[in-house]
Amino acid sequence: MFRVLSRTASAPRQSFSARTYYRALATSTKQGGSSSSSSRRRRILGWTAGGAALVGASTYLMAQDYMFLEEAKGAREQVPFLALHPQRGGAKDLQIVTHQLDEHEQDQEKPRLVIIGSGWGAVSVLRNLDKDKFNVTVISPNNYFLFTPLLPSATVGTNEPRSLLEPIRKIAARVRGHFLEARAVDVDIENKLVEVKSTGVNGADGEREHFYVPYDQLVLAVGATSITHGIQGLDHTFQLKTVQDAMAIRRKVMENVEKACLPTTTPDERKKLLSFVVCGGGPTGVEFAAELFDWINEDLVKWFPKLLREDVSVTIIQSRDHILNMFDVRISEYAEKRFRRENINVITNARVQRIEDDKVVYKFKGKADEGTHDIPYGLCLWSTGIAMTPFVQALSDKLGQQNHRRVLLTDEYLRVKGVPDMSIYAVGDCATIDNPKLVEHIREIFESADSDKDGRLNAAEFNNAVTYMKKKFPLTRQHFNKLERAFENYDLDHSGTIEIEELGKFAREIDSKMTQLPATAQVASQQGQFIAKFVGGNSEQPFMYRHLGTLAYLGNTAVGEFSWGYKMIGGLYSMYLWRSVYWSEQVSTRTRMNLSLDWSKRALFGRDISIV
Repeated sequence: MFRVLSRTASAPRQSFSARTYYRALATSTKQGGSSSSSSRRRRILGWTAGGAALVGASTYLMAQDYMFLEEAKGAREQVPFLALHPQRGGAKDLQIVTHQLDEHEQDQEKPRLVIIGSGWGAVSVLRNLDKDKFNVTVISPNNYFLFTPLLPSATVGTNEPRSLLEPIRKIAARVRGHFLEARAVDVDIENKLVEVKSTGVNGADGEREHFYVPYDQLVLAVGATSITHGIQGLDHTFQLKTVQDAMAIRRKVMENVEKACLPTTTPDERKKLLSFVVCGGGPTGVEFAAELFDWINEDLVKWFPKLLREDVSVTIIQSRDHILNMFDVRISEYAEKRFRRENINVITNARVQRIEDDKVVYKFKGKADEGTHDIPYGLCLWSTGIAMTPFVQALSDKLGQQNHRRVLLTDEYLRVKGVPDMSIYAVGDCATIDNPKLVEHIREIFESADSDKDGRLNAAEFNNAVTYMKKKFPLTRQHFNKLERAFENYDLDHSGTIEIEELGKFAREIDSKMTQLPATAQVASQQGQFIAKFVGGNSEQPFMYRHLGTLAYLGNTAVGEFSWGYKMIGGLYSMYLWRSVYWSEQVSTRTRMNLSLDWSKRALFGRDISIV
């Protein structure tokens, strides 16, 4: 055996050289009649094609890497001097960022469009803007766009937070825009400079010096914060506006459940840990309660002790008559009945008095003689109305002409009121359009329509008055459709004509129907689209909001009402319609794929119950 091994070891080595390869190919070609030779020939040809493709791909990648390396070597030489050494100026003598580190990709002759924020309004501007008309800079403490309608899903692991995020640099790249991860703190209106400061991880304030960013046109899309109503103890609560909020809530829910599983936890402590209270019956609060209850019924009962399910409680405290009060009353009533059937406690017509570290104290409205009530909690979510951020509040105080306590007032072109050159726009939750009062212009309207100057309006002249109001006050258009066909309703003395007092009644009825636009992603998105066209010179018409519909998730079902009058009230199909709408509204294919994977993983394996 030793001899065999020795002979084998000393045998000459065979090498598969190119010559051997082509000799084998020629031999197989000569033996064309054999099926085994034909098979061998196909294998050899396949190896040849595969090898060629591999070599070609490798060569291409190496060439690309070489090109990028060569570009990187010369990058410093291409950066303008002022990008590395900004000059100082402005009211506070700060550094002014007139040039960017990638300025070689920009044209300094273009007007500067600065967008503050990275939410729905800002992204809509970027996606619809003419990429050749502006030098764009985006300023935000977050370097991503967050798909906020699905944020409640992230609080219990139905969707992963990363599935709701898209890097803002990728979106801004469409218009070759710059991005600065910084927080806007003030606006020097006279010199057209935005004062910003750098931020750290997760938007934490940095310690570096403030600096200026110049603008020709400025778009404010900074959102809003939750209104406090003067309630004490809000530092004990959670909010749900950022991805960090969702992650903190998810961690708190899991920590409470794990503590409730410990044998040393008393029954009273367990009930308190598993009590979840939501202050606010709007879409965010309702959808969080629904997602939480889904997790309780589908994951908690499967992986945790069955005893916990008996001690879990979910409570919604709403100050209005119904939850989801922006929907049709039938939808609100359906949501309340469904929640009560699922043992979610819905308390309406109640106001929170204060929030202590272990309980929420509330009182029913209109019952002065009745005392307060309290609910112990392990987690309390504060989800009420909106209020100004400190940046917006400072700008509002500076302008002087603003008289709204919660948002900036704009005209019908979304330009902030009080800015002399009308170069600042505001969209989304931080602003509202200042609705006109028709009754204040009633004489002007009447005289423009009274063509024969007899002091009365016949039917034709009344219609002329309506046409004039639509043109002069376009925000009122949506409220005229039914009223303009009811001439006789305003002819109070049945004279066949309308006098100025009767036209005043008509105007007051229109004024009573004028409301502020809701603080929704849909409004901000349409406003961003409008600004992109308006500043680019592609539109001269004032902004007109087109309501497409509203959706809300209620736990394995959904409700909604749409612009054409259809109302979706429950049903299994409604959940898939709800998902389809939000899936289609994603800003990238990547997030669509992530959402599809999240929903598939939930269906196959349930939600992730680990704490990170």
